[in-house]
Amino acid sequence: MATTEKNLASGHGWQVSDVICTARAGDRPFEEQHRGFCLAAVTRGTFRYRTRQGTAMLAPGAILLGNPGACYECGHEHGAGDRCLSFHFSPAYMERVVADVPGASRLGFADPRLPPLPGLAPLLAEAAQQTGDGEAFEELGLRIACAVVGAAANSSEVARTPSARDQKRVAEAVRLIELNADRRLSLTELADGTATSPYHFLRTFRHVAGMTPYQFLLRTRLHRAAVRLCASNEAISTIAFDAGFNDLSTFNRRFRREMGEAPGAYRCKRAGRRGH
Repeated sequence: MATTEKNLASGHGWQVSDVICTARAGDRPFEEQHRGFCLAAVTRGTFRYRTRQGTAMLAPGAILLGNPGACYECGHEHGAGDRCLSFHFSPAYMERVVADVPGASRLGFADPRLPPLPGLAPLLAEAAQQTGDGEAFEELGLRIACAVVGAAANSSEVARTPSARDQKRVAEAVRLIELNADRRLSLTELADGTATSPYHFLRTFRHVAGMTPYQFLLRTRLHRAAVRLCASNEAISTIAFDAGFNDLSTFNRRFRREMGEAPGAYRCKRAGRRGH
């Protein structure tokens, strides 16, 4: 079995798990079935996800969407392993969520994934540094469910299956970005790594990953900085420079735009939540 699932917290109608997959190219994918609604935030690695809603390649920051009873298959033709923070909800639980989210009118997801979205970034960063506190996970899971349902209701994305070649190129670029996010990475360097022109690479990456390479690089840096802000008392400037930002003002501006508040305020608010 290439997948291990650790239950982090659960309650009436909900459960959150840390799911680690060690499958790699050459391993035969196997079919599984969603027990309830599944919202899985990808935190590491890339993989192909195929279900009745379509096929998509998922990279860090994306949200896998699963409907109750739906069979699905995950493949790792172009990379080794992945990790997801997986939230599971019963139909009755999600029915109440949908009823309370403005604009949401259907119970069930039409698309296989949500690409990385700015509105979800603060929640995913908070989830990444969360421990086994059941009450905190219950609140966080509900906030993520509401955000995802709202985003999915407003999404006009048409699920198109990317070619195997495009998936491979983007998976290689994602790995390069994750390994070198703290240094300067040009579009030309990333394109050269996939043996394509910068223009073709940019178009391919955006189609497969749901964002541009620079947006993915920036969000990777900001996500890591947000997790570190909550997990340590290091100076904000140290965290910013280590994440790959050249000056503190740029980091502060980018962080506020992505997370909705300044780094210091973000740290204080999360520290207050941990103290309760």
